Amino acid sequence: MNRILKGENIMQKWVVLVLVVVVPAFAWGQKKTSAPASHAAPAQHASAPSHAAAPSHGATQSHGTTASHGATAGHTATNTRPTTSHTTAASHGATAGHTATPSRGTTAPNRGNTTASHGNAAPSRGTTAAGHGNTPAGRGNTTAGRGNAAAGNRGGSAHQPAGTRSVSLKGGGHASVRANGSIRSVDRNGMHIEHGVRGGRTVVSERNGARIVTRGHGGYVQRAYVTRGGHAYYSRTFYDHGVYRVGLYRGYGWGGHTYYGYYPGVWYHPGFYGWGWHPWGAPVYWGIGAWGWGGAPWWGFYGGWWNPYPVYAAPYYWLTDYLIAQQLQAAYAARAEANADAVAADAAASGGDGGGADAAPAPAAAAGPVALTPEVKEAIAQEVKAQLAAQQAQAAQQGGGGQTASAAAPAPTTSDNTPPPALDPSQRTFVVASDVTVVANGQECALSSGDVITRLTDTPDADQNVNASVSATKKGDCASGATVAVKVDDLQEMYNHFQENITNGMGEMAKKQGTGGMPAAPDTGTQAGAVQPPPPDTSVAKTLQDQQAAADQTEQDVKQEAASGGGGQ
Repeated sequence: MNRILKGENIMQKWVVLVLVVVVPAFAWGQKKTSAPASHAAPAQHASAPSHAAAPSHGATQSHGTTASHGATAGHTATNTRPTTSHTTAASHGATAGHTATPSRGTTAPNRGNTTASHGNAAPSRGTTAAGHGNTPAGRGNTTAGRGNAAAGNRGGSAHQPAGTRSVSLKGGGHASVRANGSIRSVDRNGMHIEHGVRGGRTVVSERNGARIVTRGHGGYVQRAYVTRGGHAYYSRTFYDHGVYRVGLYRGYGWGGHTYYGYYPGVWYHPGFYGWGWHPWGAPVYWGIGAWGWGGAPWWGFYGGWWNPYPVYAAPYYWLTDYLIAQQLQAAYAARAEANADAVAADAAASGGDGGGADAAPAPAAAAGPVALTPEVKEAIAQEVKAQLAAQQAQAAQQGGGGQTASAAAPAPTTSDNTPPPALDPSQRTFVVASDVTVVANGQECALSSGDVITRLTDTPDADQNVNASVSATKKGDCASGATVAVKVDDLQEMYNHFQENITNGMGEMAKKQGTGGMPAAPDTGTQAGAVQPPPPDTSVAKTLQDQQAAADQTEQDVKQEAASGGGGQ
C-alpha cells in the first residue's frame, strides 16, 4: 500500500511539473501567433520630427535597436525596432530636445573638438538634420502628421500672445496692442508694422510693384527683375548707413504665397566647392589671433557663449566658425544700435536733458558652460557641408553668359510651384539672422542673431507659420528647448543669410588658402551666374525714409485710437 501511495504521489508531481512547463509555453505561442506585426511603422510624435529608421551609410548593417528617445523633450515613448544603423548611434539626449548630431551623409557623433577625419562621402540631402529621420532621395516626402501640433496654444494662441487686444482702426485696418499698451503690430493701407518684444521695428509694404522693407536704420527695396530658365528672379537694393549693395533672389510660388531665395550672382568653379566639403589631409590650427577676434568688443561679450574649434579637420568646419562669428558680430551691433536708440528716446522724452543715464546696460554674457553645445554646432557644420555640396552641383550647371536684364524687362512669374528652401524636408537647422519675436506657450520671446532653431513641421498653417524647437539661445532670449511658431518668411531670410555668409566665407578662404597652414585649394576661379544683378537703385534711401515717416504717422494714429478705447476686441 505504501508503495502504491508513493507511486501516486510521484505521478501527481510529474503531472504538476508538466502543466507548469507546457501551459505557459502554449500561452506564449498563442500570444506570439495572434499578436499584430511588431514591425509596423512607429507612431509619429505629435509635435516633433519622426526619429524613424536611421539612414544607411554603407553596406554593413547593424540590427540593434534604435537609440533611446527617453530624454528628448516632447517625445512620447517610441517603439524599438531593428534599424539600419551607422557606425555610432546618435543619442537624442537632453539638449534642446533635438540635439542628436545630424547625419548629412557622414558620421556625426559628438566630436566636440576632435580632429578625426570626417569622411569623403558627399553629404546626403535626403537625410534630415539633427537626427530627424530620413527622407527619400527625391526629398519630396514631408513628415506626415506633424503639422497639427500648434506651438504655444496654452495661455494664448500660436501667434497671438496672451494679454494682447485687437483694435479695429477708423478708415480700415487693425492693430494688435500688448497688455502694457505698446503696439505689437499694425496693418493699414497696405502697410504692415511690427514691433519686437525687445524693441526694434520692421515695416513692410507693397507699392508700385516694389516690396519695401525697413528695419532699424536700414532696409531694402525689391523689384521684379527677369525670368530665366522658367524661374523668376528679383533684385534687392539694400541701404544701410550710407552704403548700397544689390542682391539677387529667386521667387518660389508655394501655397498661394511667394517666397524669395538667395541667388549668388557669381559662382566659384565647382572644384572649389568640392574642396570645401572634403576633409583636409591633416588638421589645421587657426587660433584667435589668425581670426583677428582678440580684443574685439563682440568677442569679449559673447566669448563665453561658444567655443571655436581648436583645429579644423575640414574647410566646412572653418566656415562654421566663420558663420557663427559673423552672426554674433551682427547681434552685438544690433544690440548697440538698440541701446543707442533707447538712450535717444529717453533723452527726447525727458526734454533733452540727457535722460539716458538710467538706461539699463547690456547684460553680461552668461557664465558657465557654453550655450552652443558641440551637438548643435555639429548640426550647423553638417548643414554647411551639405550646402557646399549642393552649390558644387549648381555651379556645374551655370552656363555663364552673365546676361543682365534691362529695367524694362517683363515682370517675372512664379508659376514653378516649388517650395522654398526653408521648407525643404532635409533642411532643419537654422541660424537666426536678425532679431525675431516668436510665441511660445502663449507668451512672446525673442530670438537674436546667432541663435539656433530646428524646424519641426513642414507645412505652413493658414498664417504661414511652422513650428520650430529652440536649440541654442543667448541670455534673455527664448528658452532652449521651447517650441515656437515661426513665420516661413523669417525662416527663409535665415536661410538666405546663411547662404550669403557661406558665399562670403568661401571668398575669405579663397584669399587665405595656401597661407598660415591652410592647404592650397585646387581652383578658386569664379564664373558669372546665369543672371547678373543690376546696379544699385540710388533712390532707395529716399524710399526707405518716406516709409519710415509714414509708419511713424500711422503709429501715432493707432496710439490715439487705442487710448480712446475704440475698436477694442
